[in-house]
Amino acid sequence: MAKRACNFFAKRRRMCFQKGFQVSHLKTRGGSVGHSSNVKRQHDSMDGLKPFPHFATQALHVGQEPEQWNSMAVVPPISMATTFKQSAPGKHAGFEYGRSGNPTRNSLEKCIAALENAKHGLCFSSGLGCTVAITHMLSTGDHIVSMNDLYGGTNRYFRKVASRMNIKISFVDATDPAKVAEAMTPMTKMIWIETPTNPTMQLVDIKAVSDIAHRQSNCFVVVDNTFMSSYFQRPLDFGADMVMHSLTKYMNGHTDVIMGAAATNDDNLEQQLRFLQNALGPVPSPFDCFLVNRGLKTLAVRMKEHMKNGLEVARWLEADSRVCKVLHPGLPSHPHHELAKRQMRGYSGMVTFYIDGGETEASKFLKSLKLFTLAESLGGFESLAEHPGIMTHASIVKEERESLGIHDNLIRLSVGIEDIEDIIEDLDQALKAAFKDS
Repeated sequence: MAKRACNFFAKRRRMCFQKGFQVSHLKTRGGSVGHSSNVKRQHDSMDGLKPFPHFATQALHVGQEPEQWNSMAVVPPISMATTFKQSAPGKHAGFEYGRSGNPTRNSLEKCIAALENAKHGLCFSSGLGCTVAITHMLSTGDHIVSMNDLYGGTNRYFRKVASRMNIKISFVDATDPAKVAEAMTPMTKMIWIETPTNPTMQLVDIKAVSDIAHRQSNCFVVVDNTFMSSYFQRPLDFGADMVMHSLTKYMNGHTDVIMGAAATNDDNLEQQLRFLQNALGPVPSPFDCFLVNRGLKTLAVRMKEHMKNGLEVARWLEADSRVCKVLHPGLPSHPHHELAKRQMRGYSGMVTFYIDGGETEASKFLKSLKLFTLAESLGGFESLAEHPGIMTHASIVKEERESLGIHDNLIRLSVGIEDIEDIIEDLDQALKAAFKDS
């Protein structure tokens, strides 16, 4: 067994780092694909995309002040205590019980708030835990307008759980703000959008939707910012009332933590959500908070590499005749490319494409990948690939999936930060394998 494992990794290492391993040598059905021209076009597409001022500095320092600890520790310590000594009954030093508050979690929440240009940050045990807590701010009979193209877990929760609490949900194509306006009722209390959407990479005009929501009182807008991270998009700056993340993805970036977060500038929303964070109890462990806090320190560095590699992959796939269509907001061919340039400061490593053929070709391609890992999730430093119709969005009925464009030949890539030559070599050999008998 050990010998076979060694042979496997040796073979994989030779594949990835063989001598003369260059994109310029690759051949596709459409002819050779040069690397230098792609790089030039990639640089052109990134011109004018500037990061938020002081972002990397804030990620390194906000909430991390050594002066807050008696030890003057440069790195916030992991406080695993579940309870804290009180000087007298009801008199504590800011912490009483681990679910209600924790020093390590506080450091992380302050940092996340700063990165989203928000006053308040709150962390949860998962992205869905955060979604559940936010939805609990509503009452029986209230109404939600939701983007129809959503992370499968959010779709499942709204349709099969929140609806049982007699909360009404209308799923609309929020890329058209007029459809959001048409769906509004006097009982609409929340609008929920993703932008870009998962998995079809559609964009929603945050400002337009927020303006519609704020025409009536007590309606707030939540934007799931997971696909972009705080580095590339700040929904609160465009009028959204709350932004949420699955920190599991880009924000942590190391595929070793399940966690969620929300940020807001609204004191009333923060107070309601803070109460629910404690009352419902979906809080993260201090150790996980430590890991995400550490992950944020390299967020700016990682996202630059994800953007470069993601754009390169998108352009390479778009030029390949074995691919029907590529969905990436950084491509001029994307229907919302102009909105992307207004609303975002760059692009993550998410690339979705339709392979020529159907489920058979898609499955062959995915099973043939060697550098990419066939797995759910996204946003880690490593490259992942998946089939949304079979994996992340399988809980959505087929008819609805088809109406959203989640067809059997749709493939979602989370492009990592490996060397771009290795990434494209792997994609090319997997495409060859998928069409070997064609």
